[in-house]
Amino acid sequence: MDLLLLERRGLSQRQIAKKLGISRNTVKKFIENRGDPEERKTIQRKSLLDPYQGNIAYWLDDDLEYRATWIYDRLANMGFTGSYEIVKRKVHEIKAEKQRVAYMRFETEPGFQAQVDFGEFQVENLDGTIRKLYLFAMILGYSRKIYGELIDHCDLPTFLDCHINAFEYFGGVPEEILYDRMKNVFIGKIAGKNKFNSTLIGFALHYGFKPEVAPAFAAWVKGKVERPYNFIREGFWRGYGFICRATANRDLIRWLEKKDERVHGTTHEVVSLRFERERPHLNLLPPQAFDTSYRIYRKVYKDCIVRFDCNSYVVAHTLVGKELLLRVKDKDMRIFDDDRLIVTYKIPEGKGHLVQDKKFYEALRKDKEMNKRKYAHVKRSKGRAKSTISPSKPLYDMDVEVRSTHIYDAAA
Repeated sequence: MDLLLLERRGLSQRQIAKKLGISRNTVKKFIENRGDPEERKTIQRKSLLDPYQGNIAYWLDDDLEYRATWIYDRLANMGFTGSYEIVKRKVHEIKAEKQRVAYMRFETEPGFQAQVDFGEFQVENLDGTIRKLYLFAMILGYSRKIYGELIDHCDLPTFLDCHINAFEYFGGVPEEILYDRMKNVFIGKIAGKNKFNSTLIGFALHYGFKPEVAPAFAAWVKGKVERPYNFIREGFWRGYGFICRATANRDLIRWLEKKDERVHGTTHEVVSLRFERERPHLNLLPPQAFDTSYRIYRKVYKDCIVRFDCNSYVVAHTLVGKELLLRVKDKDMRIFDDDRLIVTYKIPEGKGHLVQDKKFYEALRKDKEMNKRKYAHVKRSKGRAKSTISPSKPLYDMDVEVRSTHIYDAAA
């Protein structure tokens, strides 16, 4: 830069060389090239590792976790005479190239997408034992507003109940919810399309959203909900004095609402203000909540009972032979015949119980038609004579004339 500046001031090459203390040929070269450095000619030298480049590439394609020491031992057995340092530099170069991955950043429109995931948290009891809790989290993709709830089990009814609580917390439903491949959601690929749990499909139709599943081993696709787990774990959970799950959930919601007043590091906006812009774009909640209880079908046996979880439950005798729908949640069981509620029972503790409503067996005793059908065989007991064929009546219908024998004697 100094050389070109002096040249613009009108100094000669000799004066520039003397002033800068460099060769006049150097000054001439840089002035002719206008400051561009001369392209250096590199000589590609041969390496002892050249014959084994294909082997190293093949091993690292197969498993990127292979270490340079492992590869060096294999090459030495194949006749390689070079040093370990050469191998280490080459392995580092190939791994650095393969691990350089680029991701496309995307932002969603207001009300379009939410992301859902589970995380595991632990509570240390007074006796030193560990109790596991699970954190259900749903985050709106545009505003980054989070709903979180600690639960004991990851079963399907609890999973859907958490969705309902999140929708009520947000005051609406997004167009799309993105999940990972959890068993409560994703069954597999069938004919090239994602197959979802049938109960989840009914739930999605009821609330009007579309379920989507992230690709396998692609956590970055769900980055919006993956990162807040550390945010909650480090900010709320670490050092928290756990009393009970209900208290922890109340404290978690209050903490999340307080954090909604912060400026988000990605959007550079206050979360609560951004959510106010997103809220009108959420779909309205349906007038009635979805029934999230288990659905089990059971056949009614001849003794008017259905069996579930090693207990027997009495139903109406008119339903014998039918398959009834059992809706089970917590300790309540509702039994349906199609869409008609038959009876509601409390599920007892333990096994081998007969749970009944006395009106069902009373109705069976009073049903004369049913009793007639049951006891009709008594009239045909062994001491009763059977009807026989009359000797005056022909056994078969014959198209012939029956004559007395004296007619044949007269004819003879």
